[in-house]
Amino acid sequence: MSGSHSSNAPPGPPRPKAPAGPRAALEALFTGTAADPIRRALWLDALDQRLRPHLPPSLAAHARLANVNGVQLVYLVDSPVWSARLRLATPELLDVARSVGLDVTQVVIRTTMRSPDPGTASPRAALPMSAAAREALDAALSSLRGPVPTGSEDDAS
Repeated sequence: MSGSHSSNAPPGPPRPKAPAGPRAALEALFTGTAADPIRRALWLDALDQRLRPHLPPSLAAHARLANVNGVQLVYLVDSPVWSARLRLATPELLDVARSVGLDVTQVVIRTTMRSPDPGTASPRAALPMSAAAREALDAALSSLRGPVPTGSEDDAS
C-alpha cells in the first residue's frame, strides 16, 4: 500500500472554520489584491468627508471628490455653475489637502449631469401638465382600467 495515507500520522494544525454569511463575503472583499479598489474607494470617501467642510456650504452639496491622480484632485460637479464656484474655492481646497498630507498642486473639475453626492440627490420638480395632456392621460388610463365599453364585436364591423 505504498502511497496511501497512514492513519497513524499526526494531524496537521487545525484549519480555521470559514465564516458563513455576510461577514464571510465582507472578509473576502478585503483579502488579497481584489480589495485594492475597495480600499481606495473607502479612502477617497474618507478624504472627501475631510475636505467637504472646507467648501462653501452651497457648493458642498454639488461637488464630490472623485479621485486623487498624482498631483491632481479630481472633483465632480453637477453643473457648470458649480464648476465655476469650485474653481474659486481651489486655493483653500489645495491648502486643506496639503494639510492632510497630500502633495497636490491642482484641482481638475469634471461636470456631470448626475448628482455627485447620492445622499443629496433631489428629484426634479414635475412640470405642470396642460389640460389637453391631462385629458389624454385620463382617457388612456381609463381604457386600461375598465372593461371594453358596452357593445359587441359585431358593432365594430
